[in-house]
Amino acid sequence: MWYAIIGQDTPDSLDKRMAARPAHLARLQALQDEGRLLLAGPFPAVDAVDPGAAGFAGSLIVAEFASLQAAQEWAETDPYAAGVFGQITVQPFKKVLPA
Repeated sequence: MWYAIIGQDTPDSLDKRMAARPAHLARLQALQDEGRLLLAGPFPAVDAVDPGAAGFAGSLIVAEFASLQAAQEWAETDPYAAGVFGQITVQPFKKVLPA
């Protein structure tokens, strides 16, 4: 089943985010290589593709896991869980469109 993982950044997380980014992207790439990643990306903190020093407010990942518990465990062990994200929400996601 698909699960939405929503991480909310802590204040002033940009430096921590950039430091953890290579390891975070490697984990996402592994999901993609397994055909389990629907989409992933950050929420810019301002209305711009490149928010510059404003950084990001959080991230959204939609990926396939065997269970809610498996999705939660994956999210809790992501490099962004250690200082970038202050809060992580994981919930089931039903993909409707595009079909």
